[in-house]
Amino acid sequence: MCGLAAIISSGRPLNDRQDVMAEMLTRIKYRGPDGEGCHHIPNQALLGHKRLAIIDIEHGVQPMLDENGRYSLIFNGEIYNYQELRETLIQKGHSFQTSSDTEVLLKLLIQDGTEAVRQLNGMFAFIFHDRATNSWIIARDAFGIKPLYYLELKDEIIFASEIKALLVHPDITASCDAIALHQYISLQFCLDDRTLFQGVKKIKPGYFYLGRGAEILQETCYWDTNYSIHRYSENYYLDQLRANIEDSVRLQTRSDVPLGGYLSGGLDSSLVCTLAAKHMDTALPMFHGRFAEGPEYDESYYAKLVTENTNSLYFEIVPTAQDFVDTFPDLIYALDEPLAGPGLFPQYCVSRMASEHVKVILGGQGGDEVFGGYARYLVGYLEQAIKGAIFETREEGKHLVTLESIIPQLTLLKQYKPLLQNFWSKGLFDDMDARYFHLIDRSQNLEKILHQDTLSSFDKTELFAEFQKIFNHPDTESYINKMTHFDQKTLLPALLQIEDRVSMTVSLESRVPLLDTRIVDLVTTMPPPLKFQGGRSKHILKKAMRNVLPDTIINRKDKMGFPVPLQDWMKAGPVRDFIGDILLSKKSLQRGIYKPEALHDMMSNHGVGGRQLWGAVSLEIWHQRFIDAC
Repeated sequence: MCGLAAIISSGRPLNDRQDVMAEMLTRIKYRGPDGEGCHHIPNQALLGHKRLAIIDIEHGVQPMLDENGRYSLIFNGEIYNYQELRETLIQKGHSFQTSSDTEVLLKLLIQDGTEAVRQLNGMFAFIFHDRATNSWIIARDAFGIKPLYYLELKDEIIFASEIKALLVHPDITASCDAIALHQYISLQFCLDDRTLFQGVKKIKPGYFYLGRGAEILQETCYWDTNYSIHRYSENYYLDQLRANIEDSVRLQTRSDVPLGGYLSGGLDSSLVCTLAAKHMDTALPMFHGRFAEGPEYDESYYAKLVTENTNSLYFEIVPTAQDFVDTFPDLIYALDEPLAGPGLFPQYCVSRMASEHVKVILGGQGGDEVFGGYARYLVGYLEQAIKGAIFETREEGKHLVTLESIIPQLTLLKQYKPLLQNFWSKGLFDDMDARYFHLIDRSQNLEKILHQDTLSSFDKTELFAEFQKIFNHPDTESYINKMTHFDQKTLLPALLQIEDRVSMTVSLESRVPLLDTRIVDLVTTMPPPLKFQGGRSKHILKKAMRNVLPDTIINRKDKMGFPVPLQDWMKAGPVRDFIGDILLSKKSLQRGIYKPEALHDMMSNHGVGGRQLWGAVSLEIWHQRFIDAC
């Protein structure tokens, strides 16, 4: 886990960019407190690196060069199968000077070029440079666990692990991308490779890029979800799923520094922590967070149950309203963009606590998107089941479950009554893409909340077309596959961005064992009824792991998702004052995005705790920290 920065030119001397590189690395110093390196290739590139040492602590210094100085590598992340790859390379005649996964990756890239990427099991972002030709290979892992951004200038292209590092370049002025702003207001994340910053793009997950000098020559998708349905028995899938999950956790417990686990008490984190504990020589530290405002914010009973069953160590933190006020603006700055929901705050608090005890932490991120764990999937399928019952049809790919079978699961939706009311307010007979877009769209009644200037440039038709490109994957027929595919490509990267930033802010490496391509490939090629049988979320995962976890956790029906007690905090006290000072400030009212009366309404009891309130606060802080500051 580290921080990267690079400036690559098409022959332009870079002597005057060395101070820029130094400042870029300073902006991301918390990503790598264990070491810093910079390699200058005259008239070609400046490659910078901040190191958080996890594997081969004494060695593995970056940038790493080959014996002849032709090839250079800067790398962020972990290659979990590096030991197996190293043995293969040794058999082919390679020798090694270190025990690091960085050297394995360097030699593999020299030997196999872009084909090396397809052999990696890990989370990574890297820049590999060839001095002989001023050419380069850049890649990110399949899911975008590790970040990498870039911006193209006249005769330079610059890269960094975080956007804030790009902004120090003298030719860059931070400004908001209008299309990205519309996407954020509607979805609270940006689609494809877009960011909220004009001109700044993401290296896309599952892609490698080829370039020469300051020019990108090729973008290639080396991994994507596969929906070619395989018709094996349920027992086959259960056995394979157990084996793949257990092996992924085994690989990800490899570390030369202390390791622990995020433990919410939910299914995914409980599973990862339980399996990880089996590979430890000593008791595994597990870290939990809760709020004291009521039982609806407290999952500690389930978390303690896991630690007791595994003889692990239990650590707990109880964040307060004042903690929220003190940390939230800095969290938005750490994120670079105002993404996702309020869960980033307690996640940061737990990460900060964990960083006092361990340097690596495992969590259950990705389980909901891979296995179908969100309540909205049940909402969507309930709707499709109703349509099937009305029209007496069971077309393959549309109605995996009958209305009769889904009825026992409906108690899970009791806390989602407002969502259901809104979702069904416009009927239920549109196509699946229109229905799911309506379900996730957070910009209902735009004319009531957006300033006219913003509203006039808001193109909902274009946004829906961009949504359709992702949702209507040509190989997905079933509704559950379409929904989970969209979330894997959009929501999941946004959540992984939070995962990366809240951990790296405190110099903690976060690993996500459920996001292993072997697991995802297996799940996406399953017959859809196995994944959502009888309308039961995560059916196949629960059945595969029933002997691993207590029934109390397997059978939970009160999924929380680390809710923040904003409604309680907004009644009175520091949080209400804090949010009021932000939303109703002179800058906010003059910004011209939201109508002043809409902002006041968000502050009322009617809007308290809603995603619109959260999105507006985050967006205003982002403007103040990044746009106004330039």
